Amino acid sequence: MSGLLQISRFIDWVNTQVGKTVYWLVLAAVLVSAVNATVRYSLNTSSNAWLELQWYLFGAVFLLCAGYTHLHNEHIRIDVLTSGLSKRTKTWIDIIGTIFFLLPFTVLIMYLAWPLAVGSIISNEQSSNAGGLVRWPARLMVPVGFFLLVMQAFSELIKRIAYLTGDGPDPFDRKKAAYGAEPEHV
Repeated sequence: MSGLLQISRFIDWVNTQVGKTVYWLVLAAVLVSAVNATVRYSLNTSSNAWLELQWYLFGAVFLLCAGYTHLHNEHIRIDVLTSGLSKRTKTWIDIIGTIFFLLPFTVLIMYLAWPLAVGSIISNEQSSNAGGLVRWPARLMVPVGFFLLVMQAFSELIKRIAYLTGDGPDPFDRKKAAYGAEPEHV
């Protein structure tokens, strides 16, 4: 279990680095949006490239930070249904949900998105809008973002199994379950 927990910590570290870097794109998106709106209304002109850049930035934040969000247990949960259950039962629900729902869905999306991204890169796909951007960065974000989420799902599985076997911390304790935490010895 110790080797798997090291792999889990590495995955947590990668998603932490990606998350802390990418969430700065929120500021960039807000600034691009503000400048674009200001130019559009004050000078009565606009650019499709600036509009597309806005949705590229928002898409990057959403897709590339999904693993980071999962790492910190900030994803959508069914707490209203599970609030009265024991931590062990919640852990089993997470394991079953990850194995039968999260992993199959994310692997399928990654599998389906990869050929579209590669085709877009090879063809140097361009926006159909006049003055728009190249499309391959947006297409590539989908499989990359889902890959990060798949890796984080594996990390969370490792941590939950470690918790059930007494080799890891409580996965619902956000301070101890995240990257860098030392497991409690039961």
